[in-house]
Amino acid sequence: MKNNTPILEVKNLQVSINTNEILKDLNLTINKGEIHAIMGPNGSGKSTFSKILTGHPAYKILNGDIIYKGNSIVNLETEQRALLGIFLAFQYPIEIPGVSNEDFLRLAYNAKQKFNNKAEVDPLEFLGIINEKLELVEMSPVFLSRNVNEGFSGGEKKRNEILQMILLDAELCILDETDSGLDIDALRIISKAINAFMNKEKSIILITHYQRLLDYVKPNFVHVMQNGKIIKTGTFELAKELELKGYEWLK
Repeated sequence: MKNNTPILEVKNLQVSINTNEILKDLNLTINKGEIHAIMGPNGSGKSTFSKILTGHPAYKILNGDIIYKGNSIVNLETEQRALLGIFLAFQYPIEIPGVSNEDFLRLAYNAKQKFNNKAEVDPLEFLGIINEKLELVEMSPVFLSRNVNEGFSGGEKKRNEILQMILLDAELCILDETDSGLDIDALRIISKAINAFMNKEKSIILITHYQRLLDYVKPNFVHVMQNGKIIKTGTFELAKELELKGYEWLK
């Protein structure tokens, strides 16, 4: 990818689910090294947008294109998009009974290694890699032996999502309300890990309702979504304005 090629271009995107149009002529351009926050009232299409970017099969693209690193990805499966470097941290991470966190993370890591024509690692080698990443999200190695997200608190589930993002070294990271349900300490830990992970080669989309995450992870741009499209774009100052005024003044 040339340096001046955006990492993501969303062009005139129209999307429906069960004949109900959710996204309407949505446009967004993100360059490497940028953090974009997407805010908006419930039902505005924010979470739908995150699912579309990662290829959720329930949604139908009626019009428009999604271009990642110069190539259209609308016909790619979710797994292919993940291998290319797109990562989604879920708003509600699911539990996977019977699968240890360590096995899950190692298999995901090795899938990426294989895709990039790199050597896969054995369990012992993987422990050396993952223990270093655990420190970034302040998680105990004990979590590796537990089943994926099973019995985890809300904050632990969210930290586990960020751990996956760091381990897979994702290039375009979509964090869907990662801050929801977090206490101040968990928010601080997660924000610190996101900031340590971010560099000029990566881009992050933060989907959030609240300014408090943006106080820790400063966005370059803030977008407001309503009725399936971006109706206003600004800087961090826009997030502060929304905190004071809500969304009604934008109508």
